[in-house]
Amino acid sequence: MGTRLTPEQQQQVAAQRGESRPTRRATVPALEEILFEPLAVLDHGFIRVIDYMGDDGAIVQAARVSYGRGTKKTSEDRGLINYLMRHRHTTPFEMCEIKYHVKLPIFVARQWIRHRTANVNEYSARYSILDNEFYLPAPEHMAAQATTNRQGRGEPLSGAAAASVLDLLRKEAERAYHSYAELLNEDMEGSPRDPTRPGLARELARMNLSLNFYTEWYWKTDLHNLLHFLELRADPHAQYEIRAYAEVMLGTLERWVPMTYAAFLDYRKNAALISAKGLAVIRRLIAGEKVEQADSGLSPREWRELMALLAKPEAR
Repeated sequence: MGTRLTPEQQQQVAAQRGESRPTRRATVPALEEILFEPLAVLDHGFIRVIDYMGDDGAIVQAARVSYGRGTKKTSEDRGLINYLMRHRHTTPFEMCEIKYHVKLPIFVARQWIRHRTANVNEYSARYSILDNEFYLPAPEHMAAQATTNRQGRGEPLSGAAAASVLDLLRKEAERAYHSYAELLNEDMEGSPRDPTRPGLARELARMNLSLNFYTEWYWKTDLHNLLHFLELRADPHAQYEIRAYAEVMLGTLERWVPMTYAAFLDYRKNAALISAKGLAVIRRLIAGEKVEQADSGLSPREWRELMALLAKPEAR
């Protein structure tokens, strides 16, 4: 667990994992193995599966509206889940739910909260004091602004430039937390209380903290909306930091609902959406016709994207 959990949290995890409760509901042994355990993300973050409801069988059962389990062969269940995923029949997937405990930088949380189809309860800096933990990118993730994408990264910074930026980020975060502690005027590590003056209210003192400081929340969602989140955030075009969380969550998805996970990879994550004009181009190419962008009906950008999609993997 390292320093990602406070001593109190470590005690709580040990207590939770030491408990055993008999139940008649469906459980998934592979997910039970990691229940409550913090899975490391970035430098100080983590994801923990706190609770879940349902499994692959629950999806099948809801689709068939049956009251029994195990009445069909596994291959038939897999075929049904593939069919549901392929044709985007979403309601059976909504029958399963999962709850995560996530520790993440504030700027990642602000991206994440755009996914509004979930229940969220965040650590309150109005009530409690934030820890002195902030995110610093690894040198390989330090990059210049992309020239062709206003919200993306371009070429990695050189060693000296990356070191300079990291040093600046570290100093600014350390100074911000020092000021935060001074404003609070409470007994904190390295910052004893000054009894001659009152501290600023916590809801105000937090204002000067930068977006790379860590927050925590509980995030509960159904499987359908989790798949939508992962389709967007585990995509190579997503910002690295939120993608790092999505990739860890993909691992929990595979443990929880392996048949759904496989169908998701096949029909959603590793699939491609092609427009009607793009499909017409593909049909012309299959027929042996020579097609150029100018007579394809596609914009230059759409043409480049389609050609990249059709290129051999080694040529991409």
